Amino acid sequence: MTVIKNDSDTPVAAAPSPSTTPHGGGWWRFARHYGEMVIAMFAGMAVFGLLRSAVGLSPSHDGAPEAAYLLMALDMSIGMAAWMRFRGHGWASTLEMCAAMFVPVVPLFPLLWAGVIDAGGLMIAAHVAMFPLMLLAMLRRREEYASC
Repeated sequence: MTVIKNDSDTPVAAAPSPSTTPHGGGWWRFARHYGEMVIAMFAGMAVFGLLRSAVGLSPSHDGAPEAAYLLMALDMSIGMAAWMRFRGHGWASTLEMCAAMFVPVVPLFPLLWAGVIDAGGLMIAAHVAMFPLMLLAMLRRREEYASC
C-alpha cells in the first residue's frame, strides 16, 4: 500500500493500484486483451483464409497439413499483430503473441511424420496448445497487458 500526504501533510493510505487488485481495472484490461486476441486471431483466420481460398491458394488440411497449419498460424498472427499494433503494443510483445501460434507445432510435426497423429490431430492439438501459450506470453508482460 502506498502512503501519500494530504493537504495538511498528514500521511494517508492510498488505495491500491487497479492493476494490482483482483477486482480492479488491471485484471479487467488483462482479460479484455486476451479476449481481443482470440477475436483478432479468428478474424485473421477467416479473412485471410477466405481470401486465399478465393484465389485458390489454400492447401488441403489432409493433403498438406504442415502448409495448411503454417498458413493458418500466419493468418491468425497477422490479425493479432495488426490489432496489437493498433492498440499501441511494442514489437516484442506482438511477436511473442504471434509465436504462440507457431510454437505448438514444433513438437507436433515429427509426430505427424511418424504417423502418431493425423492431420486432424495436428490441428486440434496445436489449437488447444496455443490458448495457454497466449496466456503465458501475456503473463510474461502482465503489467503491459493490465495497463492497456
